[in-house]
Amino acid sequence: MSSISENVEDRLSMLPEDILSEILSLMPTKFAVRTSLLSKRWRYTWTSVTNLDFDYTWRDPCKENNISEFVDGNEESFIKIMDRVLKFRKTSHVNLFRLHISSSGVPQSSISSWIDDAVKLNVRELDVCVIQSELPLSVFTCNTLTNLRLELKAGDNINGWEFPSTIHLPCLKTLDIVGCRNHFSIHGCPVLESLSLEVACLDDEDLILNIPTLKRLKLLCRSAYSDENNRIILRVPKVEYLFVDGVLCSPFEMEDVTSLVGVSITCWRSSSEFLWVDTLNKIRGVQNLSIFNFLFTSPLPVFPNMKQLELTYIWEPGQIFQFLESCPELKSLCIDSVWWMDFQKPKPPACMLTNLTTFKFSKCEGGTSDIGFLEYMLGNALVLKTVTVFALENLLIEDDPWFCAQVLKIPRASQHCEIHFRLWDLPSPLRLEYLFNDLDEEED
Repeated sequence: MSSISENVEDRLSMLPEDILSEILSLMPTKFAVRTSLLSKRWRYTWTSVTNLDFDYTWRDPCKENNISEFVDGNEESFIKIMDRVLKFRKTSHVNLFRLHISSSGVPQSSISSWIDDAVKLNVRELDVCVIQSELPLSVFTCNTLTNLRLELKAGDNINGWEFPSTIHLPCLKTLDIVGCRNHFSIHGCPVLESLSLEVACLDDEDLILNIPTLKRLKLLCRSAYSDENNRIILRVPKVEYLFVDGVLCSPFEMEDVTSLVGVSITCWRSSSEFLWVDTLNKIRGVQNLSIFNFLFTSPLPVFPNMKQLELTYIWEPGQIFQFLESCPELKSLCIDSVWWMDFQKPKPPACMLTNLTTFKFSKCEGGTSDIGFLEYMLGNALVLKTVTVFALENLLIEDDPWFCAQVLKIPRASQHCEIHFRLWDLPSPLRLEYLFNDLDEEED
């Protein structure tokens, strides 16, 4: 057994240096450095890695994707490792530098120095998540950066950190900003294609995004209150995908969004119904829409180009049919959950008679409400080809398949309709983003 292990180790050690460096670049840097203990052959291999990935954080299990400030007494050891790695590096460039630190025991001067060193190494992708209110200015004048993600926890300053007024990032294509307190204009990024931005609706200042090259925009709107005095003004003529999350707290003004293909709105609260309907009116030319449930009484606009619709959370029949009637060309429908009780079934919308071929029911619990909804969809969609029901595991037990049998007995208006059963899927807002990525790959 030992001879086999030795042979495997020999074969791995015989690989060219650049291949070994590439392998070590795929793992967190602390593990790459530990390979120096394997043998003399491996002692300095880690010094040639092109990705540097450091994570010294504590994440609150009660808060999704949220780091929390801490001190654990190991800060001095971490600082020594960081300094050693950057000192003994052999390569003159870095593809990725990822630095996530939530320990308040690490000096801000050290963090700034490490980031500055990464910039001097011609870094291409920089991902920084730290507890401090400023970064070295070299970050914002780096000629080699193509991807930049900045998440700064500003300590006691609840308003966040301030983005510099002047930047020069000539190669930057992707920018992700979290926790910034000032509304800034993106200048100095002539090839920027993707922007993710946390927006705080706290004052009367408008957010103006004038980015002619932008193709993908994600806005996370946060607000403790909103009187709709500020606006979000989008001058992004090439934007194809728009994601809006958080609180719908400001009216959108969109100039020339004819290139817009897909929109995802997962706002869980709004200051008024007007903002919902007004926003939908301005995106009525989209082909793909994912939207979180909202209460509305005003008529919806007609979406003449809509091909794919996803309704997330719990929807009532009246809301569902208003959307279906507003999407005459709809081909694919995905619904999370329905409340289908004591509802008089209406005449099927036009899309169910001519175009709707795919239906996904992503959170089926198997109750009377769910069965009633499936009966309506299967009994009235004339050209339906595929129905996928994502159900709880207890409904799909092979030894007692009563739920599947009940669904399969429902009469179908389409002779070519197939029904598939799957276990409960990923959260709906994520699926649409994957869908958009898939569409990009198909176009390429």
